[in-house]
Amino acid sequence: MTQPQTQAQATTSPQVTYTQGDIVLFRDAEQFWLGQPGHTFVGRVERSWRHADTRKVLYDLTELSGNRARAGIDPAYMRLLPATDAMHDIDTAPLSEPDTGAMSPAAVAWLRQQLGQDSSTLPARP
Repeated sequence: MTQPQTQAQATTSPQVTYTQGDIVLFRDAEQFWLGQPGHTFVGRVERSWRHADTRKVLYDLTELSGNRARAGIDPAYMRLLPATDAMHDIDTAPLSEPDTGAMSPAAVAWLRQQLGQDSSTLPARP
């Protein structure tokens, strides 16, 4: 039989250093806990800097949905959005399927670009 734990276990995310151009998900903790809308957004890292008093590294982001600048973002509330996740639908597209309905719009767009076609139909299956 296991002993009950007397302390709550804290979960911590690994320390991540973000670089200019990284795409991240940010959650405004105050808005989130107050139940206000718009608390989470996708942003692009523009720069990092160290706070003069606390010496903590903070980030400036551009909110991609509205091209709005957001300054002094605490990295504890940021998560990297990996390119592999964004490109998963393209990487796993069922290219052997003649029906483009089986593919996501991103996969179809990528395939059209690769084939150099501007038409709305894919080449016939051999």
